[in-house]
Amino acid sequence: MDDQTAGFAPPSFNAADALVQLKRQLRDLKLSERGSGFELKGRAVVELAIVAGRIDARLARRASRVPEWVAHRLNNSADVRGFVDNVRRQMARWSSDE
Repeated sequence: MDDQTAGFAPPSFNAADALVQLKRQLRDLKLSERGSGFELKGRAVVELAIVAGRIDARLARRASRVPEWVAHRLNNSADVRGFVDNVRRQMARWSSDE
């Protein structure tokens, strides 16, 4: 074996496929899809877009009519999993604040 075939190379990140899976996961969290974003009880909480081979995501700090956004760049599958976990934690905070 030479050096190039000895290592493990992860599959390249396909933003379009990852976006489809991400949207499914967000719907599983009971978020409502509206255009390029997702809502919780009629309030925008997540926005998604594909830019230059990656997913640009925005997550609201609080579920409000005019949210403060936190930007996330999802460059690989691990970033997508971390973002979904972050959304779960944020939803738990929102429900405890109500």
